[in-house]
Parts: sequence; structure tokens; C-alpha cells
Amino acid sequence: MLSGSVILRVLLLIVAAAGLAWIVQAFWLHGPERPAGLPATATASPERPTGLPSPPEPVRVVRSAEPVKEAAREPVPPAAEASPAPAAPRADPSPEPVPPPVVRTAPASPPPDPVAEAEANAPPAAIALIDLNTASLAELNGLKGGGAIGRTIIQHRPYASVEQLLSKRVLNRATYQRIKDQVMVR
Repeated sequence: MLSGSVILRVLLLIVAAAGLAWIVQAFWLHGPERPAGLPATATASPERPTGLPSPPEPVRVVRSAEPVKEAAREPVPPAAEASPAPAAPRADPSPEPVPPPVVRTAPASPPPDPVAEAEANAPPAAIALIDLNTASLAELNGLKGGGAIGRTIIQHRPYASVEQLLSKRVLNRATYQRIKDQVMVR
């Protein structure tokens, strides 16, 4: 059994197809004649079908051959605008000399600070190595790149070498690579 929504969709499809057929018959098959039901003002011209909008007129852009020079124009005083007398022509028709452009330079940078330069070029500072067998939980968790590894290191004590962090499976290889230069065993 068909539901109500399916029947409604089929009816709408039939109505849409009938409307499309009417449009095709009215505008493309009959050509310039006016189909029944259209007002007399909607008659078609021989070169284009009815109902289609006419294309807009092309816009023409006219540009002058010479660019307008703002510096060559003479400023008009406000009193001269109100007076009806024409302005007298200039005696010298040559344009006014234009001053050369002002070149701005960046301000000079301050001299480099010798202390800051020495700190930047110095080798990395010696890191205080932490003993795996005697370090506190806070010191082990404070290792750069280690995260919260202090508890597992303490649980697997004592260590004979730093490499035992891998052999005892205390740390994974990536974490070991990040902290191996910060720890030692005495």
C-alpha cells in the first residue's frame, strides 16, 4: 500500500512535468506567435524567445590619454569660486617644478648589547645531572621531556647504568632519548 506522502510526491511530480511541457510548448516550439493565455504585451520578437529578459546595454569606459596631474592644478581660493569673473591665464605655461620625493631612512639600530650577544652565542649551559638512585620524585618529574615518570623510576630502583631504564622496561625509547642526557647513575 502506498502512503500519503508517496502519493503526494507522485502528484507533485506530474504537475511539475505538465507545467514544464506547457513552458516548452509555449516558448520554444511556437516561436514568435503568442501562446494562448499570455497577454498581448508578451509577444516574442523574431530574434529571441518571449519571456527572456533583454541583455543589459554594454558599459563603455572612457579614459583620458594623459593622467591628471594633481600638482599641476592651481588651487582656487574660496573667494574666487563665488565671483563670476573668469580667472586670468598664467603668464608662464610651464608646469611648476615638483620637488624631489623625500627619502625616509629607517632609524639606526642601537649598538648590540655585548652581554646579550655573549649569552646568545654561548654553548648550552651544563645541566646538573640527576642521579637515578637518589633523586626525589619532584626532581625526576621535573626532567625536560619526561613528564610524570618519577614514580615508575623510583619503583624499579636500583640502577647500575642509565641504559637499564630501557632494559628494565621502565621507559619507552622516545622518552629515554629525551631524558638520557639529564640523568646519571653513581
